[in-house]
Amino acid sequence: MKLQWLGTAGFWFESRGKAILIDPYLSRNPGACPGQVLKPKDLGEISHILISHGHFDHLMDVPAIARQTSARVVCSPEAAETLVKKGMDRRQIDVVEKDGQGFEAGFFRVRAFYSAHVRFDLELMAKTLVRVGCRVFAILALFTTYPCGQVLSWRMEVEGRTVHFFGSAGATAQELSRLRRLGFVDLLLVPLQGHSRICHICLSMVRRLQPAMVIPHHHDDFYPPLSQAVDIRPFLDGLARMPETRVMVPELNRKMRPMD
Repeated sequence: MKLQWLGTAGFWFESRGKAILIDPYLSRNPGACPGQVLKPKDLGEISHILISHGHFDHLMDVPAIARQTSARVVCSPEAAETLVKKGMDRRQIDVVEKDGQGFEAGFFRVRAFYSAHVRFDLELMAKTLVRVGCRVFAILALFTTYPCGQVLSWRMEVEGRTVHFFGSAGATAQELSRLRRLGFVDLLLVPLQGHSRICHICLSMVRRLQPAMVIPHHHDDFYPPLSQAVDIRPFLDGLARMPETRVMVPELNRKMRPMD
């Protein structure tokens, strides 16, 4: 299996010539770091696009990518309504209607699990408001236009390995314990964004799931001044004390084979 980080929570996965996307967000505003040069036409043939939740940095580019690739889009009912409002054909959308719903996407066996968005804490919100300043109403409009809806985490079985993806780090202890009971996770993808103690939160997720490998994501400065780059060194330092779990920090647009 190959994967490619598209920035924020976006990933391209490929197995034996069949590719899927998760949370593909390619747009960037001035000042974003790193920038993104890829366009929907650059992504090639895609069979499915999986969506973790409806925020703009997970959903905004999906209509354009879906038109370019004819991929099936799989998401929550709320995200589906947003996509239809943005011009997508409802017939191209598959709605996740229950926790644990599964299907096949090429060589990937996929299940969607109900999860939750990380709660923005007061310290983070205060610092964000200072950065945003008079642009606060434009930023709020983004969240109004792209409501979160039901959050989904995604488990994929591919090439005899298990991959689990989170688009936001709001999973409860009970949720993580349940996911751990479902079986061993070979590769865990965790988002380091949305809380002033996000490194601590994601380390707790890793401890509960005990994966063989972790890939951190969503720590980039994707939409300044709303966003800022997250210092993930405390997360990496914590993982260094977990010798049973390896870590691979992705580089934007570089294809990797993490489970070889």
